[in-house]
Amino acid sequence: MELKTTVVVPTYNERENLPKLVELLTALKIPNLHVLVVDDNSPDGTGEVADKLTTEAEIPVGVVHRTVKDGLGRAYVTGMTRALDEGADIVIQMDADLSHPSEAIPRMLEKLRTTDAAVVLGSRYVPGGATASDWPWHRKALSAWANFYVNAILRLHVKDATAGFKAWHAETLRAIDVGSVQSNGYAFQVEMNYRVVKRGLAIAEVPIHFEERSEGVSKMSLSVQIESALVPWKLRFTRRP
Repeated sequence: MELKTTVVVPTYNERENLPKLVELLTALKIPNLHVLVVDDNSPDGTGEVADKLTTEAEIPVGVVHRTVKDGLGRAYVTGMTRALDEGADIVIQMDADLSHPSEAIPRMLEKLRTTDAAVVLGSRYVPGGATASDWPWHRKALSAWANFYVNAILRLHVKDATAGFKAWHAETLRAIDVGSVQSNGYAFQVEMNYRVVKRGLAIAEVPIHFEERSEGVSKMSLSVQIESALVPWKLRFTRRP
């Protein structure tokens, strides 16, 4: 049997983008591909759109409705845990805003299949990758600095430490105890990578062209930025059993 691959997609006010994303995933024709939407009670009706997709989409779509909006990390933990409980062999984490190119997924899955990688990152900073062409220079500089900052503190040895587009072996998520991850935002991505590295597991990267969202607004907040700056130090100096 083909391995079950579940794409976990957190949503908050993404009613325009979500159907487009499901169409793009359907077009990949990947056997046994499922989508799991984790909606944080979106006031724009994204949850209702997701429910409609469960009966109308050409690939299996599931929905988790959360009543509290408490961050991207918490939404991913909820979705990943549900995906594991439902028998996923591979879990892909992917934003709903169309910034992550769906056409990279087959290459990410192939890298998982043919190497010893425990997780594969869709990377903007390996040869062939790129950030959004319409990003202003200061945003590109901030992204590059964030990756340098994280790697300098935690020595992850990856080019795109804050990447949010990833393909995981299910056993990797269990090994790092994904249910106990507490960080949010970019800090969530960093902590997940750090747990992989601390367990001696391999991280691989494939190039992607990151695109800026075309619909909706960014969810980045000051609190997320502050957490992203502090969490690497917390991880570095906190002893875990």
